[in-house]
Amino acid sequence: MSETKTPEGAVRPRDFRTPVGRARGLGSGKTGTGHFWWQRVTAVALVPLVAWFVGTLVSLVGADLATVQAVLARPFNAITFSLFAIALFWHAKLGLQVVIEDYIHQRAVEVALQLLVTFACAFGALASLYAIARIALLG
Repeated sequence: MSETKTPEGAVRPRDFRTPVGRARGLGSGKTGTGHFWWQRVTAVALVPLVAWFVGTLVSLVGADLATVQAVLARPFNAITFSLFAIALFWHAKLGLQVVIEDYIHQRAVEVALQLLVTFACAFGALASLYAIARIALLG
């Protein structure tokens, strides 16, 4: 980082914020990079999971209930379905969070929507995991 010298000779780090940013005291939240990478990681994880999910669904077309339950009860399929549900809802939450942050400009509405999205995605993931566990364990 470049440095500047003050008239007194003291060295201080250079401030790259805009004058308005300095006046408001706003700076980096230091969370954007992590959010960016988790969005990409879940997207990459979903590529093979969606392919597997679609393939499994296509293979079950016309099958009876007992066959579908037997396929879902296999450990590999149950674990993969669980990974799919977790990655899907996490990716959805991250994506909706960005949309809300970018397009909702009233703070109270933004916070309410962020909470709604978080709870909806958590509920969806937990309901999916419960259903998968119930089918896999109780058949």
